[in-house]
Amino acid sequence: MAYMNQSKKAVIQQNLKPILAKYGVKGTLRVRNGHAITLTLRSGSVDFVADMTERAHGDRTNKNEIRQHYNFMINQYWFNEHYSGTARDFIDEVNTAMKSADWYDRSDSQIDYFDTAYYYDICVGEWNAPYTVTT
Repeated sequence: MAYMNQSKKAVIQQNLKPILAKYGVKGTLRVRNGHAITLTLRSGSVDFVADMTERAHGDRTNKNEIRQHYNFMINQYWFNEHYSGTARDFIDEVNTAMKSADWYDRSDSQIDYFDTAYYYDICVGEWNAPYTVTT
């Protein structure tokens, strides 16, 4: 059963700190509903929109429209197909750090069985505070 607490958050935060510093990104962690943890990226030198592949944004919108609001969630399962360059490298390292608090996933959706240590989200900006690219 998914479970997240402050001690697991502390482990993840300790592992995230050098990654965020390496890429010059500022972010915050919060425990959500006792079963998930959310990393919200606030600002940094990584330009996620510039590193988006065509597959990430498709024909629905263009990069300029995404850049106007600059808040979205990163799909941690498909980031290799959706991002390139620095953004992909950053997300890969963050993914590893987010799983550092004894994470496991023994789920089997075909038989409706879900067993994971905890869920996690990676958000770029928020609806009321978009991500800011710094140089």
